[in-house]
Amino acid sequence: MDTPSIGSKEQLVSTIKERCRVCYTCVRECPAKAIRIINGQAEVVAERCIGCGNCVKVCSQNAKVFRKEINKVKYLINSGHKVAALIAPSFPAEFSEIKNHRLFVSLVRAQGFDYVFEVSFGADLVAREYKKIIQSGNYPPVISSDCPAIVKYIEHYHPDLVSALANIVSPMVAMGRVARDKHGSDLKLVFIGPCVAKKDESEEIDAVITYRELREMFAEKKLKPAEVLPTEFDSPMGGRGSIFPVSRGLLNTMDVKEDIFERNVIVAEGKRDFQEAIKEFESGQIAREHLELLCCEGCIMGPGMSPYPSLFPSTGRRYRKRASVSDYTLHKLDTMNMETWQKEYQEYEKIDLFRAFQVKDIRNKRPDAEQIKEALEKMGKFDPGDHLDCGACGYDSCEDHAIAIIQGLAEHEMCLPYTIEKLHNYIQELNISNERLASTQEALRQSEKLAGMGQLSAGIAHELNNPLGIITMYSNILKDEAADDDPIRKDLDLIAGQAERCKKIVGGLLNFARKNQVNIVQTDINHLIESAIQTIIAPNTIDITMESKVSNPLVPLDWDQMTQVFTNLIRNAVEAIPDREGNIRIKIEEKESEVVIHIQDDGNGISEEDKTKLFTPFFTTKPIGKGTGLGLPIIYGIVKMHKGNITYVSNANPEKGATGTTFTITLPRIQT
Repeated sequence: MDTPSIGSKEQLVSTIKERCRVCYTCVRECPAKAIRIINGQAEVVAERCIGCGNCVKVCSQNAKVFRKEINKVKYLINSGHKVAALIAPSFPAEFSEIKNHRLFVSLVRAQGFDYVFEVSFGADLVAREYKKIIQSGNYPPVISSDCPAIVKYIEHYHPDLVSALANIVSPMVAMGRVARDKHGSDLKLVFIGPCVAKKDESEEIDAVITYRELREMFAEKKLKPAEVLPTEFDSPMGGRGSIFPVSRGLLNTMDVKEDIFERNVIVAEGKRDFQEAIKEFESGQIAREHLELLCCEGCIMGPGMSPYPSLFPSTGRRYRKRASVSDYTLHKLDTMNMETWQKEYQEYEKIDLFRAFQVKDIRNKRPDAEQIKEALEKMGKFDPGDHLDCGACGYDSCEDHAIAIIQGLAEHEMCLPYTIEKLHNYIQELNISNERLASTQEALRQSEKLAGMGQLSAGIAHELNNPLGIITMYSNILKDEAADDDPIRKDLDLIAGQAERCKKIVGGLLNFARKNQVNIVQTDINHLIESAIQTIIAPNTIDITMESKVSNPLVPLDWDQMTQVFTNLIRNAVEAIPDREGNIRIKIEEKESEVVIHIQDDGNGISEEDKTKLFTPFFTTKPIGKGTGLGLPIIYGIVKMHKGNITYVSNANPEKGATGTTFTITLPRIQT
């Protein structure tokens, strides 16, 4: 019965997108930079991934998951073939709550395995081969090949060093060859350990599960250590190889010391240290030393170890795990039959442990300097002083981040300073938009209110015009008929005068309601405002100045009506200045197809309660008899008849040191 390819096509490490958050921790911890960020989410690039599992270990949201092969193992167990479990020597670090390792072996057997082997015996054999290399005086330095993540990293990213990899299989493969040599080539092999990369290391192994997956199988069977009878590992059993998974485990298994004076072996563990060692080895800086490299800080820290100390507190941390492995190894060496071990060790002395490697260069071509410069400038980095190299994006430097962007692995938004600055700009733009919206809404409310009042005013003016005309006509007729010395003439003069005043008020209402016609002609705006200034009688203590920045002063408007607008605004500014001492500044400027006039005074300003009523007919702050309250409404109507706009800014809080009012009139250059 053939073994199915369950999960063989499935990606080794992948992302659960629903859990992924914008933290870039996985990018930071990935030695191969095999993480691509798309729309803020991290995606594992399968062809670049070396299977180290660092992203699985560091993801606090459990968004990174590795391929599980529990179903594949179950299929093998039920396939009719003999199946052997190859247990990595790090098992005491994971299952330290099971004090007797024989109970652990029995729990594994209870899953349906026919044999349970210690991979530590394979480690003994592999260590022997490494020892031969190190003790050979004329052999060139080599890089250890027992860590599959290191092997894949060199094949992919340092292909020139492939020839330096020791042509020795890993302890897992070595133990698999021993098991098949002893029990037949059709024996199915399942490796159980802390490493994710092992799942794709060798086709000689039929399935690989991690300690996490083994715990799931234990939980499914609902078996406890107290419910099984203790059994021992199947022979051959390991010796010093049991110490293999801890730091400098290979050296300890070989019984070789790392001697700084002899410069024989350099040990580097963890993503930063092993990369630095490889770079120095490749550049020739440490050309005489052999390298013992591990992607993790010892196999006891592999991503397949249980990450749940709250559920499995006995698993402990690094040094507790190390102590568990050391205690187990020392106890074994004290109690095992060394003669039997030595005999089996010699029996497999000539077993083939050779392995070949391939160049699988997937390095991206480095972008040219101009491309990098352009990518950096998009993040607001225009000179070296802008390169913070803070690492928040997950890359060691701003330049590395820029290169990753060009290669399609990263996004500009991953740069924290860039994103913060962009956010500040968005907030500022939003505030400006909110202010404009509030201003527009207020203008709309004012326009609606004034439109209603305009209709009312037009109706009133229409109804009053006829009786006012009759009053004016008959009062003048009576005045003409009366004798010059007749006392009634004085009364008739008063009636005619007041009727004329009423007609002017009605005319103002019509202007406000925009019912009058305008006589539009091309007019020199500078000349018009200068003429309006000359009609104003102002104290010498008030300085009225005009500044024009328009290149073309011609604007289509009605001279008489716009003169009324500017005359009224300037006169109001004069009256608003306390003690008749201050400045009135008139500025004329152009914007695209508009002319903008600002009239600014040093007056008392407009109170908040008066602002909402400013353009309302008959509203005035002047004493009774001093004003009709039609000045600003008429101005508003005239400006609207010219298709223009009038706004104002005022501060009526002298305690804050900012007073005065600025009226702004915008007139189009083209009348439609």
